[in-house]
Amino acid sequence: MSSIRKQSILSTLVIYGGFGIGLLNTYLFTRKDFFTQEEFGLYNAFIAITLLLVAVGNLGAPYFIYKFFPYYRDRLKTEKNDQLTIALLLGMIGFALLIFVGQLIEPLIIRKYVTNSPLLIQFFNWIYALSGGLLLFNILEAWGWQQKESVFSNFLKEGFWRLIVLVLIILFINGWIVNFKNFIQLFSFSYIIIGLLLLGYLYIKKKLPLSWPISPLSNRLKKPILHYTSFTYAGTLIFVIAQVFDSILIPSVLQNALAQLAIYSLAQNMASMLQAPQRGIIAASMEPLTSAWKEKDKSTLLRIYQRSSINLFLFGACFFGLFVINYQDAILTLDLKPAFLSGYIVFILLGLTRLIDMGTGINSQIIITSPRWRFEFTSGILLLLCMLPLSYFLTLSYGIIGTALAQLISITIYNCIRLLFLWYKFKLQPFTHATIKAMLLFAILTISIHYIFADQQGWSSLAGRSILYLVIAATGVYFLNLSPDIKQVIHTINKRLFKS
Repeated sequence: MSSIRKQSILSTLVIYGGFGIGLLNTYLFTRKDFFTQEEFGLYNAFIAITLLLVAVGNLGAPYFIYKFFPYYRDRLKTEKNDQLTIALLLGMIGFALLIFVGQLIEPLIIRKYVTNSPLLIQFFNWIYALSGGLLLFNILEAWGWQQKESVFSNFLKEGFWRLIVLVLIILFINGWIVNFKNFIQLFSFSYIIIGLLLLGYLYIKKKLPLSWPISPLSNRLKKPILHYTSFTYAGTLIFVIAQVFDSILIPSVLQNALAQLAIYSLAQNMASMLQAPQRGIIAASMEPLTSAWKEKDKSTLLRIYQRSSINLFLFGACFFGLFVINYQDAILTLDLKPAFLSGYIVFILLGLTRLIDMGTGINSQIIITSPRWRFEFTSGILLLLCMLPLSYFLTLSYGIIGTALAQLISITIYNCIRLLFLWYKFKLQPFTHATIKAMLLFAILTISIHYIFADQQGWSSLAGRSILYLVIAATGVYFLNLSPDIKQVIHTINKRLFKS
């Protein structure tokens, strides 16, 4: 676990640094005097649609790398390894199909969004540039994870990409980008920049084998590769549809849609911050999980599963409580648009959704690397069947609060099904007694601090309640020994700081 722990901690620090920049970006987007609500809504709609298009266009290339990398590593010399070549070819074919299908369905997109979200129609074609860059990056990132380069790829995606956006915002605010159209056009190339940087980094590190022609190993494995990749691709695509459906649904059915999406997106962005360590742990765990399944090492699988669950839950619960006690006061103190206050309940619902997803550990990664990987597709279908109608009807009835409630209900059911599956098939489950202790600690702490500071506002209130909350939370986690990794990390730091 030490390798996973080290990469996870470094990745988490990088990711939280990136989220810090993201918070600044969100602040500048939502202030009263820089961008309109509709422009902030369009920015988030762009990202949601891009994620969907990339999920469609990758044709399963990242999952092909995750699952079959140990086989290529063990059976081929590095210079003869054609796995990355195949993955990039899949991405190129997928992107070409994406543009072709996009042009075919453009009239449908116009009819669906022209009434409530005309700004989205105006800039829609620029999404293809954004999607192409992210598609390249995601394939190279999957390869980089297997090369134990997750820290740098996380830096690019979570830190450097947000820094690019920050620079564009500053240029726009100061008038060097003369209008919002130019801002969107430049923003559309942001993922291409980090994709090319990762490509160059892997090349310099001599971890970019592009072998041709196709190796005998690929020909021999083509049936299991096609079978596995197609099922996993379909299942993951379905999950991505479920993830971004809310941000795509709101602009199509609600009046003043992009302004409503802006309120929803602020709450969504805050909730997404809870998941910062999830990405780092997933990146560090993929290779050990694949190897553990290959060696049929159940004890390693259980240890990774349970530690990922408690560590993710502790991070998520800590920051969820911190945001709950500060959300409304921060909007007023930071002089954001008053309309964003209406997103408080949305944030609580979405935050609970993220917390449930984190607390159940890396169940998706365990499933897709297991012999029962087909269940990724089955569970995705179940999620979609639950979420799509629920989101549509609750959004029509209750607006963006209904959208968030649909997310909470659907993701809870989805994770329960996957937990039961992993327990029934492999006797793997993520929870320990520490999970219950952590739930009680953060529930009591959040409620108490919220009511103690309920009538106080301003910078001193934000600082006071935050410091008190974090001190009590850190003390409780340490002395209740809620995670075996925390004391080991502190012990390692002490050794390095005070060694003679």
